Amino acid sequence: MCNPNSDFERIFGRTNLMTMEKQYCKVGTVTPITSSNDAIAFLEYQYQNFLEKATDATYIGTALGEFFERKARGFKKVLENLV
Repeated sequence: MCNPNSDFERIFGRTNLMTMEKQYCKVGTVTPITSSNDAIAFLEYQYQNFLEKATDATYIGTALGEFFERKARGFKKVLENLV
């Protein structure tokens, strides 16, 4: 006698295993920013963005403002090394 549940499990299990073998996970992959043609424009945008946030009156003198300043300095340093 045929058991539909066991047939389903057998077919689904085999199909699931076959599809999972061919998948490659991209989580955690990193694309270097310098590999793009627009790297300098993107870095300049990020620098200006963090600089504006650091000079915003609501963040001046706070830990978040200091964080934005450090990020802006980091982007500036990378830009200086690229140019």
